[in-house]
Amino acid sequence: MVQSFFASTSADPAPSSSNPSAPNSLQATGIYITIHGHFYQPPRENPYLEAVEHQPSASPFHDWNERIYHECYRPNAFARIFNDRGDVIDIVNNYEYLSFNIGPTLFSWLERYDLEVYQRIIAADRASCQRLNSHGNAIAQVYNHIILPLANHQDKVTQIRWGKADFQQRFGREPEGMWLAEAAVDYPTLEVLIQEGIKFIVLAPSQALRCRPRPSSNNPDPAWYEVAGCQIDPNRPYRCFLPAGNQETDFIDVFFYDGPISRDMGFSDLLNSSQFLAGRLGQAVRHDHRELQLISVATDGETFGHHKKDAEKALAYALKVEFPQRGWQVSNYAHYLSLQSPTWEVVLKPVTAWSCAHGVDRWQADCGCGGGGAWHQRWRQPLRESLNWLRDELTDIYETLAAEFFTDGWAARNAYIEVIQDRSPERLEKFFQAWQQHSLTANERVDALRLLEMQRYGLLMFTSCGWFFEEISRPEGVQILRYAARALELAADVSGVQLEAEFSQRLAAAPSNVEAFGNGAGVYQQLVKSSQISLQQVAAHYGMNSLFTNYPTQHHLYCYDIVQNDYLRQQMGNLTLAIGQITLTSDVTRESQALVMAVLHMGGWDFHCCLKPFQGRADYAETKACLLNALQQGSTAKVLLTLTQAFGETAYGLNDLFAEDRHRLMHALTQTTLNRLDQLYSQVYRDNYGILMGFQRDGLAVPQELQVAASVALTHQAKAALKSVEQELADPQNLPSSNLPQYLIQLEAIAEEARVLGCSLNLGPESQHLEQQILQVLWHLFHNCDPDRLIALVPLLSQIMIIAHRLHLDLNLEPMQELYFQTLKTLFTPAGDHSLLLTLTPKATHYLLQLGPLLQVDVSWISTCLR
Repeated sequence: MVQSFFASTSADPAPSSSNPSAPNSLQATGIYITIHGHFYQPPRENPYLEAVEHQPSASPFHDWNERIYHECYRPNAFARIFNDRGDVIDIVNNYEYLSFNIGPTLFSWLERYDLEVYQRIIAADRASCQRLNSHGNAIAQVYNHIILPLANHQDKVTQIRWGKADFQQRFGREPEGMWLAEAAVDYPTLEVLIQEGIKFIVLAPSQALRCRPRPSSNNPDPAWYEVAGCQIDPNRPYRCFLPAGNQETDFIDVFFYDGPISRDMGFSDLLNSSQFLAGRLGQAVRHDHRELQLISVATDGETFGHHKKDAEKALAYALKVEFPQRGWQVSNYAHYLSLQSPTWEVVLKPVTAWSCAHGVDRWQADCGCGGGGAWHQRWRQPLRESLNWLRDELTDIYETLAAEFFTDGWAARNAYIEVIQDRSPERLEKFFQAWQQHSLTANERVDALRLLEMQRYGLLMFTSCGWFFEEISRPEGVQILRYAARALELAADVSGVQLEAEFSQRLAAAPSNVEAFGNGAGVYQQLVKSSQISLQQVAAHYGMNSLFTNYPTQHHLYCYDIVQNDYLRQQMGNLTLAIGQITLTSDVTRESQALVMAVLHMGGWDFHCCLKPFQGRADYAETKACLLNALQQGSTAKVLLTLTQAFGETAYGLNDLFAEDRHRLMHALTQTTLNRLDQLYSQVYRDNYGILMGFQRDGLAVPQELQVAASVALTHQAKAALKSVEQELADPQNLPSSNLPQYLIQLEAIAEEARVLGCSLNLGPESQHLEQQILQVLWHLFHNCDPDRLIALVPLLSQIMIIAHRLHLDLNLEPMQELYFQTLKTLFTPAGDHSLLLTLTPKATHYLLQLGPLLQVDVSWISTCLR
């Protein structure tokens, strides 16, 4: 029998031992708060370089991962709590109190980018385990955010196993729960999750169909309640059984987050203050005498700081202060399950996701979700069908060829995550020893790795973000097509089967909203094919850069090892020639190629780089001798002719460099011109200084040409003086130097001159360098706690930071605050190490505390500790 969920209010079978007349007491002891953050960004790595390239739309940052890191991931690891003067009184690791998942592809990037924040997140999970009876805050995620209901069974298994393995390797424990991409779920997905040992998942309330109390001896067949309209009670967990499954084993527990509060967190001002957040959560408390209840909310983790600026601060105060003051226990899903097993069961709708009102059509149909106004999404279905076709073709290739290399091809693919995590020769050897069908030759290993990489990219091409938005030519759609292109290329390399033409033809059925592309085939040809990279291009990139970089004999470039077997660089007039014999080896597939390279730089932006396979020492020696002989003649035409005769017509130029290195080289090549301009502007400024001051004195607008000359000249002077300061700070042991105060006087004069003349100084990079040097000096001071050094250097640092402020250098104080705050905790809190404190004199301690106002950190509490 099915009833309305609101037909009865007495269906909760949980016994109540609390006094019904004392609801306040019940709230104080029975309310558990779980705020879940889903931290995820789509994989952005170039599939040929295994690195994220520059994304101008993320300016002023290098790419969107880096931007969101600075706005969200790091701020949540070091969330500030301020006093009423704006001074830091506490730094909270929000991950220690948040339930969270971090996408494995994002987490691997974060590990490379900032090991400190990465380790702080790991430490937060350990701390939550200690606080919550071994139940950590972190839960796993399906590996690269595939919509599992749209995946075949084998891909479901691999995605879940890779997600589990990534979690185990990072957090050192088995995951209890798993976040599903877009919370997309169906019963076949649940079946695999159960088989893989996942205990619980988190879903939106809209994904439940009906629920009821679990049958008991007193009530063997309780009534079902219809909750399809988001009516399910999110304050308790539910048990979900597989249809016709074993009632003892075939189940998974489900938490439904509170939909209205979660929505308000993302789309209202709820995170503007901790009081707003706590008040809104308090409204969700049920006063129906149940002993325990869970207030559960979930949102994109990027909401805390990226989507909602400074939201991580309100969150920190709520988690650390506001909730405990109300008697609420900050918990996580696994911990709550350990306190109360589900007393209710739930039936889910057949196929659903949290961000689509039409099941999972957002990732396969023109359903309107995520639309861009007048733009259609008719491209979604043909894109899905094209990739499904490609997946099936790649499966046929894999199953046929994997049998030649592996004892079990699919089991080897599932285990390949170990190699993805660690591509060292030792780990690779261990993998082959475990899975090879016979002792593989070097060439067979390359082909085996090509097959596995083909499968990896075959999974990456289904990353959900490719369908999420309104247009196929957006970066997310292009990215999954780049993965498809790499899979196609690997398939051709290992099997000889050419699938690209038919794949492109199928993409032509996906209409683009952008006329210039026409359809998916146009996007593929214009944005994907043009970005493919060969080993020869990597070698050309290396060769052109070698003219300006003294590479060691063995160098790692992106995901390639490059060994110089021979290298010579010579210059004749304005011609520079480099010739070398190198060996490139891919870290990923271990394929290797020996090449001869020759690079001619004819001055300015004119490069001519040629490559050919290494054909033996005699051929290389002859080529080298001919080129050097041509160079000695000082004729550009002669050298170019010799290059063509030796290498053929194909040549690479500056435009063939990878974008970031091309831009770096362009800046380097223009530096001489810029230096000459600096000198010219400085001369104009000196010659017209009196005129400039006259305009200022009479309140007249300074001619633009003279104003520009003054700004450029003063910026040039400030850069030179700051460089001298940085050089002095680079050796904290020898500070203070007698020269340093003179540089400070000079900088102070420049700052005053710029103020009087109304000049803007362009000192962005210098600001970052100065930050790093000040941080280094502070690290030296705090780790040595030398009283004399503290007394000598604190006034000096104070002077530097005051002048930096006058120069309008936007110093980032946060890393300095974190280092200082941790030092104070170590020295002055009961849990700290007080041995260093014993080495400080009262005067040195006074100087140490003077850094507090300078760094905007509250130190008033320390006076209590010193009594």
